Amino acid sequence: MSKIVVIGSTVCDVFVYVDRLPSREGDTHIRRQEMRLGGCAFNVAHFLHQTGLPYQFVSPVGKGLYGDFVRQELSQLGMTSTIDLSGANGCCYCFIEEDGERTFLSEHGVEYSFDASWLEGIEIEPTDFIYVCGLEVEEATGEELVEALAHLEGQIVFCPGPRGNLIPRERLDKLLTLGPILHLNEMECLALAQTEEVEEGVLRLSSTTQNVVVVTKGGEGVIAYDGSWYDLPAYASQVVDTVGAGDSHVAGLLAALHVGFELEQALDFANLVASHVVASTGVHLERNLYHTYIKQLKEGK
Repeated sequence: MSKIVVIGSTVCDVFVYVDRLPSREGDTHIRRQEMRLGGCAFNVAHFLHQTGLPYQFVSPVGKGLYGDFVRQELSQLGMTSTIDLSGANGCCYCFIEEDGERTFLSEHGVEYSFDASWLEGIEIEPTDFIYVCGLEVEEATGEELVEALAHLEGQIVFCPGPRGNLIPRERLDKLLTLGPILHLNEMECLALAQTEEVEEGVLRLSSTTQNVVVVTKGGEGVIAYDGSWYDLPAYASQVVDTVGAGDSHVAGLLAALHVGFELEQALDFANLVASHVVASTGVHLERNLYHTYIKQLKEGK
């Protein structure tokens, strides 16, 4: 059976909820703070884990306060990592304002590193999907990651993220020529394609990858291009926080494509998943929602 290989970090997210971020030299009280598992790759793998789809999670875990937290939480979820490193894990401070918008301050540790030996023993077939995030590609070991991807079978799904344009250009170009499906938001599309119009950016990126380009548009839904244009509206939801919205969207897209949905149907399913995530605190949803997703995937709708 085909599977989804998820390569990337598991992070300790420290959520800090405030009415509004203060300006420089300002001062404010927070409403509350929480520690949770996060990281783009983890968020994708966790969705697949909860829906019971076959996946392989390649995610290093280090030492220290945050590494111990990640290891313990993964174990409780039944997602134990086999990559145990001696360096320290970092963390991400996620500031959530009253309207749900988020601001990240990250300290990267060994969780963002990569070693090609971690893929040894994993059989990756042409029918498999391989998820990778721009944050790992940007790191010093990103060159080794791209080189490893170049020698793998399977369909790469690349999420450049908000720092995708900071990836060394030669490295980025090499990855794009591997023909990944691209999943990004409007701002990321404009920055990566170096254009002023989203549609122009999509066409420019597609001409390089020769594959599907998916651009999420928040409350306006999603557009995509695979030689034909798709434009699907978002599902109505009350935004609580937007953390993990993009991760949940690509997770839903991957799940739907994996079970054989056509692109338009998969995009609609991804929109549905993302609408539930932004309407809740954090990325982890109520278990009954995962059961609903499983049913929809099995029924093909």
